Amino acid sequence: MKEIILTHIKNKDMETLKTLLSTAEELEILYAFHSLTSDEQVIVFRLLSKDHALRLFEELDTDMQQNLLHSFADDRAIEFVNELAPDDRVRLLDELPASVAKKLINALSHEEREITNLLMGYAPETAGRIMTTEYISLKRDMTVEQALEKISAQAKDKETVYTLFVTDSAKKLEGVLTLKGLLIARGISATNIGHTDGNALVGDIMSKNAISVPTDTDQEEVARILQELDLLAIPVVDKEHRLVGIVTIDDAIDILEEEATEDILDAAGFVDVKGNETGRSELLVNGSTWKIWRVRLPFLLITLGAGILAGGVIEWFEDALSLAAVAVFIPLIMDMGGNVGTQSSTVFARGVVLGHIQPAKFMKHFVKEIWIGFSMGVLIGTAAGIITALWQGIPLLGLAVGISLVATMTLASLLGFLVPFVLIRFNVDQAAGSAPIITSIKDIAGLVIYFASVSIFLGYML
Repeated sequence: MKEIILTHIKNKDMETLKTLLSTAEELEILYAFHSLTSDEQVIVFRLLSKDHALRLFEELDTDMQQNLLHSFADDRAIEFVNELAPDDRVRLLDELPASVAKKLINALSHEEREITNLLMGYAPETAGRIMTTEYISLKRDMTVEQALEKISAQAKDKETVYTLFVTDSAKKLEGVLTLKGLLIARGISATNIGHTDGNALVGDIMSKNAISVPTDTDQEEVARILQELDLLAIPVVDKEHRLVGIVTIDDAIDILEEEATEDILDAAGFVDVKGNETGRSELLVNGSTWKIWRVRLPFLLITLGAGILAGGVIEWFEDALSLAAVAVFIPLIMDMGGNVGTQSSTVFARGVVLGHIQPAKFMKHFVKEIWIGFSMGVLIGTAAGIITALWQGIPLLGLAVGISLVATMTLASLLGFLVPFVLIRFNVDQAAGSAPIITSIKDIAGLVIYFASVSIFLGYML
């Protein structure tokens, strides 16, 4: 799907792409959407029908939602935020700048604004903050038939219909039952199709021991209860035991993943990596020139000093350059090391933020990355050594190039993991600092390794 979308975008064939998207499965579009660039996502999104776009928007994470909102006109942004489920809307607003969030809240419909303000009135990371008010409540004196009619009428606008809640006239929680339980009570079963008992009362078939959580319960505790008890949803009640919302299992899964990542980072002595990276990214993109200089220039000065030292290394081994072929391969040694270092540092930074790399097990990841660098170095070094020997007709120069590539690429992969790890550990901006530091160390070490290899293997020719 992704390749087809990209082909149509490249050919500027938007009409055909629009037709394709209108007939494609939503899950298929969602899967492809995550692998597109921001600009490509905006193009695809604008070609979707309104209903299709709204459903897709609800399924995206808050980062993608923010990117799309920036591309919308004000009216369209308000429309999409207004259509979000209350809990998803609050999660998005929490991530937006305060001025933008306030503007969007004020533009919501009266009903949605009240619901949003209600949820945002609860403390962050509590059941009240993450709950949704889109649930179906029943009365105990309803018949099964009446309950099913209500579910049928409201199902489209509710978060879930599989778990149903029973309240009294004051909205106090009295019990819970499932849609399956209602259908069974109605007499629909695999062995008794067609028989109905729609006059049974909800109060007679509900479970009176409904498990609930107060609005101030920590969100991680709520998520664990849902997971441990294998529930699809759990009711949230206020101090008077009135039902005010529910938390569903999909939200619980997201919370457990986020909390697990944070716990791992904290246990390893890391600060809030994702939070810090977000703030630093905002500063480097939208900050003043002076603030950006203050972050980036010190690391570039390090690179300047390292470049001068690299020049000193070349001067020290100037005798090796008496063989012109030696100079030909200096860019190769430096560039290959630089590419590997950049790859490794990017893999590490992304892995830490996403929780794929566990800082508590850093040595395991570190050793594996060194092995990856070494193995790639052997493959690339062997190929480069053979090509050098055949091209220049000097086998020993090919051996020097090959060994230098193995050593430089292994060192670069080591630095790619170690440097950002140390910077994050000491709460230094790794995005601005990793590349200059890695490049500086790698360039100097790579030149020393290369010239030392040339001197050892070709010394008799110099």
